Amino acid sequence: MTKAPLLLATALFAGLNTVTAQNVPPEATPFQMQGNIYLPRKLPATPERVASLKAPAGFTVSAYAEGLDMPRMLALAPNGDLYVSNRVKGTVTLLRDANKDGKVELTKQVAQKPHLHGLALKDGKLYMAAVRELYVADVKADGTLGELKTLYKDLPDAGQHANRTLQFGPDGKLYLSVGSTCNACDEDNPENATLLQVNTDGSGRTVYATGLRNTIGFDWHPTTKALFGMDHGIDWLGDEDQQEELNQLKPGGNYGWPSIIANGKPYPANKPKSGETYAQFDAKAVRPLLLYKAHSAPLGLVFNRSQQLPAEYQNTAFVTMHGSWNRAQPSGYKIVRVRFNEQGQPQQFEDFVTGWLVENDKSEFGRPCAIVQAADGSLLVSDDDNGVIYRVAYTGGGKAVKKEKKRG
Repeated sequence: MTKAPLLLATALFAGLNTVTAQNVPPEATPFQMQGNIYLPRKLPATPERVASLKAPAGFTVSAYAEGLDMPRMLALAPNGDLYVSNRVKGTVTLLRDANKDGKVELTKQVAQKPHLHGLALKDGKLYMAAVRELYVADVKADGTLGELKTLYKDLPDAGQHANRTLQFGPDGKLYLSVGSTCNACDEDNPENATLLQVNTDGSGRTVYATGLRNTIGFDWHPTTKALFGMDHGIDWLGDEDQQEELNQLKPGGNYGWPSIIANGKPYPANKPKSGETYAQFDAKAVRPLLLYKAHSAPLGLVFNRSQQLPAEYQNTAFVTMHGSWNRAQPSGYKIVRVRFNEQGQPQQFEDFVTGWLVENDKSEFGRPCAIVQAADGSLLVSDDDNGVIYRVAYTGGGKAVKKEKKRG
């Protein structure tokens, strides 16, 4: 009675051994997820601390607006009015420097819907992105808004990256960034982890680029019109991986997330969903042009289009690094510039405004967030940690600018 089951079990075991011997599984991939959590102590952005910020010679940094409640994304109107979103309260606030002295005098809430975040202005209309909705409203003569009209209410569900951002391209079309729902996973919705091209009449949208974990800041090169964006790297890969990516975003491009990170490095936890090998998948993916220190969290990107900055800043891109949390030694908490060559290709990152990290990098008094450029060439930068909008202005004088241009 006991021999039959024993023989059957032996036969099954022998068969299993035969199959295993004929189909030897691959060796295990050595891989260990790890990481550190460190948040610098938050300090107030006092006038003395703002004055201590370091910028290149000829530039000054000042507080353009203070006492705001978590200012996030920015949109600048042709008349200089600045609109700022608060993603927690879902508000949009109008800021106005009426006498053009570099300091806001008027602050007025002009809209509120749950989770409003991304902002973009075009032809007298303000476009506002929430998690699943895209709204539009007419801008009135006094800067307030008309009724918010819903263009879309079926954007992808939120997840880890729910902060949609908006920009109008030189082609006049609206681009909307949709982050991934997770740190690293296979998305079910093909619109997650993408950049979308959106029809502003509500008639539809298309996927412009995929494989983007969270590209919040993007802009077009003033001369070549090529589109560039900063993508966030995967967390929990240690202090030095995955680095932040500067990508040239092309129609139909796949930028590798979550299977390929950095310069073609396979991510073992997520094999290509297509069934391809890593090598096959990587061969079709678009690799980044530059990499930046891991966990710095780039949020805003804008190209200089002003003739009022020195010649060496023509076609420079400015990027806000919001600052790390998943790293033992803090990274980010600064504004950097990206130098481009005459052919329109990025060459290197350089510090531009630093000093928000203090006390041997144990404390901070600001986290740069969105960035826009005003008509006078100054940069307006939001700080959602301390309720400040900074103004970075070139004060070297007209003669210095002309001299720089002549040398160039």
